[in-house]
Amino acid sequence: MTIISRRTLITSAAIGAGSLLTGCDALNRNPDFQRILASAETANFTAQRALGDRFQMASEYSVADLSPTFRANGTRDPATPAYAASEAQGFANWSLRLFGLFEKPQQFSMAALQAMPQRTQITRHDCVEGWSAIGQWTGVPLKILLDIARLQDRARFLVFHCADKLGDRPYYESIDLVDSFHPQTILAHRLNGQPLPVANGAPLRLRVERQLGYKHAKYITGIEAVASLAGIGEGKGGYWQDVANYAWYAGI
Repeated sequence: MTIISRRTLITSAAIGAGSLLTGCDALNRNPDFQRILASAETANFTAQRALGDRFQMASEYSVADLSPTFRANGTRDPATPAYAASEAQGFANWSLRLFGLFEKPQQFSMAALQAMPQRTQITRHDCVEGWSAIGQWTGVPLKILLDIARLQDRARFLVFHCADKLGDRPYYESIDLVDSFHPQTILAHRLNGQPLPVANGAPLRLRVERQLGYKHAKYITGIEAVASLAGIGEGKGGYWQDVANYAWYAGI
């Protein structure tokens, strides 16, 4: 069985529409793009889970491979009073809450997160808009937090709640437990050796390296463990899935 490349799907959709796609808005208006992603999602997810090593590592690179700049996409700044106040304090008062189906719900300060064992990895970010960049990310492996909070048996997904909104909708994303415990899934607070810039999701963003860029939620304030994605947003698992029918599973 051949695992379908998400990059190939995106390219095919763009060619079929006969237009140059320059951003998410253009993709949202492209019915071929939406149809192809929707039709391939189940096959792609099933094939990768069935045939691949559950913890197969995404490619990692050297410092020499770093992109000159790491482009920001999506929200560049939440621009809310609460976020601005936290930014003014260097995010010293930022906290991450783990809630929902945990045996021991937790709340971590940024100082606590930074004091935990860290992972640094140089990986390629593949955006649904058609661009890629290689960056060095440092953060705490998500597995460490999950081991502390201890998932309940009913938990099947993690939902990432974020400080930004697009329109009147809070941004959120979700992943399953396979990706949650993957060694390269981290909550990053540094990019290329420096504190994470606001445009790239400061102070905390998800890196889930085997999925496309829109899965890498920024400005994370909470992680909710749930048995089902129903009842969160429109029940599709993420902001772009709700508003533009993006695939929930965006494996690459």
